[in-house]
Amino acid sequence: MLKAKVILVAIGVALAVPQVQAGSTPEEDRKETVEYFKQMFPDVAIEEFVNGQYALDEDRRKQWASMQDFPPYEFAVAEGKVMFETPFANGKTYASCFANNGIGIRQNYPYFDTVKNEVITLELAINRCREANGEPPLGWKKGPIASISAYMASTSQGKPFDIKVPDDAEAQVAYQDGKEFYYSRRGQLNFSCASCHVQNPGKWIRADLLSPTLGQPANFPVHRSKWGELGTLHRRFAGCNNNVRAEPLPAQSEEYRNLEYFLTYMSNGLPVVGPATRP
Repeated sequence: MLKAKVILVAIGVALAVPQVQAGSTPEEDRKETVEYFKQMFPDVAIEEFVNGQYALDEDRRKQWASMQDFPPYEFAVAEGKVMFETPFANGKTYASCFANNGIGIRQNYPYFDTVKNEVITLELAINRCREANGEPPLGWKKGPIASISAYMASTSQGKPFDIKVPDDAEAQVAYQDGKEFYYSRRGQLNFSCASCHVQNPGKWIRADLLSPTLGQPANFPVHRSKWGELGTLHRRFAGCNNNVRAEPLPAQSEEYRNLEYFLTYMSNGLPVVGPATRP
């Protein structure tokens, strides 16, 4: 209880934030969100938000920059490249499943499949590629799937996100569900994702400096010091749910995929920078 009280004091709500409004369009939401963070951090260039906490704290940025000569994820990315190019038992490779042979496409994920009526994340597409070629699926949160995803992300570095929400009733529902998840409070601490990343970015919770919503998906997969390895965005979602003492959902659940859809749309126009490092 003492730890919970300390967190609650640190996260005190004092700002007007973008609200979940019925009838607002995805683009209206995105523009409102961008404007909100521009006003909150007027000295931060919009493209710098992809660097999360390192865009907000100069000392942390210097420490982070010193790691970039030998980033801890580089071996995993190299392994991911090998796995991506190694043929399946049937002779095909991952390239056969993706546009442009899987190179330089990270900025287009997740997308809404209007035939299957669901959000398709990059990791979901990787495993479905494997299954379509007679291979068993990989674990969702770390290991080979994070390495393959990181390699694919590395081929898109610098490309701006271009997530579409088509004029389709089911796509609109998926986007709105992700948006509602982001702003809904849950867990024993009664926090939403927005409690930390919209209301209080730039503030500290214990040793963690909270990052803003804008640009968060651009980093993934990330190598976290806490993990000691690469992990996927859905691994981070589950960790955040644990932090607020809410029951985490399965990786690649419909709820988490819709959440990723909403969150990535908010970063449209910002560049892919993943894989990246975080504390």
